[in-house]
Amino acid sequence: MNENSYAALWPRGEKTVQITPLAPRLDTLNGKTVAFLWDYLFRGDEIFPILESELSAAYPDMRFVGYEVFGSTHGTDEGQILADLSQTMAEHKVDAIISGMGC
Repeated sequence: MNENSYAALWPRGEKTVQITPLAPRLDTLNGKTVAFLWDYLFRGDEIFPILESELSAAYPDMRFVGYEVFGSTHGTDEGQILADLSQTMAEHKVDAIISGMGC
């Protein structure tokens, strides 16, 4: 029997961010303002109109803020767009975001 021993490392790194509680869920989407956020990479221009149509049918008093208001969340301006996100959401009275990204 071979008596050599070898060191082994756990393949997962140390946790560097503490887990925080999730934001509370909305009780309804009716009467809420929902924003679309997109990275301009994969079919958001096709998918968001479908989502808006279907959600509007289910929640007639729902309002929407288009992805054009925010700009692309991927690219040269993404840092500024994300830094400004909470202010832009407040200006448009956004209750929730649907974020689409390319894959």
